[in-house]
Amino acid sequence: RPVACCRRIVMAVGVACSPSSLFCPWESPLSYDWTLDPKFPFQQLFFDCEYKLFKMCGIIGVMLADDKMHVNQMVFDGLTVLQHRGQDAAGMVTSERGRLHLRKDNGLVRDVFQQHHMLELRGNVGVGHVRYPTAGSSSCAEAQPLYTNYPYGICVAHNGNLTNTDSLYEHMATKQRHVNTDSDSELLLNLFAEALNKHQANHKDNMVEAVFDACKEIIQDSKGGYATVYYINGIGMVGFRDAHGIRPLVFGCRSTHPEDADKTWTTDMMQTAGKKLDYCIASESVAIDTLGFQLVRDVKPGEAIFMDMNTGNCHTRMCVPDATPAPCIFEYVYFARPDSIMDGVSVYESRLQMGQKLAEKIKRVYPDHGIDVVIPIPDTSRTSALQAAYCLDRPFREGFIKNRYIARTFIMPGQAARKKSVRLKLNTIKSEFAGRNVLLVDDSIVRGTTANEIVQMARDAGAKKVFFCSA
Repeated sequence: RPVACCRRIVMAVGVACSPSSLFCPWESPLSYDWTLDPKFPFQQLFFDCEYKLFKMCGIIGVMLADDKMHVNQMVFDGLTVLQHRGQDAAGMVTSERGRLHLRKDNGLVRDVFQQHHMLELRGNVGVGHVRYPTAGSSSCAEAQPLYTNYPYGICVAHNGNLTNTDSLYEHMATKQRHVNTDSDSELLLNLFAEALNKHQANHKDNMVEAVFDACKEIIQDSKGGYATVYYINGIGMVGFRDAHGIRPLVFGCRSTHPEDADKTWTTDMMQTAGKKLDYCIASESVAIDTLGFQLVRDVKPGEAIFMDMNTGNCHTRMCVPDATPAPCIFEYVYFARPDSIMDGVSVYESRLQMGQKLAEKIKRVYPDHGIDVVIPIPDTSRTSALQAAYCLDRPFREGFIKNRYIARTFIMPGQAARKKSVRLKLNTIKSEFAGRNVLLVDDSIVRGTTANEIVQMARDAGAKKVFFCSA
């Protein structure tokens, strides 16, 4: 049974696989608490996977054409829109005529940036970051953006993780570069700085080529899933995705010139605009929309984008021509806002499709299911559960009420802590469960350690039968 459970959890955690729907009365492998079994051979693997694969963050970079404008409020608003991607720490760096201003700390965006901080964050270029809480360090020193002073002064905001850090640390040691923390972001910052320093010597009069050669080297050498935004002081802003596009990154632009009011911008138009434009690059399209920019497209897997602050031109380059797209399924299932568009796919529409596929499978495999009501586990599964209920021709009801002021349970250490947290996080509306066969729809099943508690809550509320599934 642990092996069967292991296979299902791998699919749920995997960066490019969709979890198989689980549908049965509560007699399943997940009722076995394999995470506490000392004989389970892959126990440590999944705790490592949880730390690594769930390292999600939100990043944003904004560059305004007018160097007399200040970008601080826009970055603040963008981080607020991306707050769902990280609640552990927040940070922002701005550039004012070559002088960098940095503020970062643990906490929510609204708490980290007070009025006196905002007054100091002057400049027309800014990079922001929100960090997702993980099982690792929560040190303020690892809050982003991170900074190195050579060459030029470079700042980085990074979302994701690397899988070949040992060899990269060794490489940095040979270059006499000290990486002070276990942060993948600090490692990427030093890798980029070293690569840019090397390639600018080869392209003394062509910074665009130097930047893209540096990006190409980083993408080819760094294994894992990541999206990054760099600000090179006095030069411009750079962003790129890993060769599989596991982590999302989109960009947009806008013009302050009246004659461009009705233009639909494309990459080619941005490169040949002949004028300076405002640019924005972010983890999700919702930030582009909210700040009043026009979404151009996603950064492609293995692609780099360079926004030159001196010429105002925007350049793109495929650094890995044979890149194979494999976006993270958890972005669509769980992390992203439903009003975002990722790789041309609406997150909301994808969740509707998940609910429809789930309902079709239930009708195909269990035609006499006897379900009376469909209830989502808040919040992300609501869209899928709504569509599943529609396709099953069963009522959709809110049976669980969520307390929004408690940490996410799957990252909490210890089963006892998770069980207690689930009871604090969710409470039942007993009238929706009493005497009914209830289908509970969750967005995903990672380890299944809280699923037992949720099902027990449904039984305590009077449910006749409880069916549990992931969309």
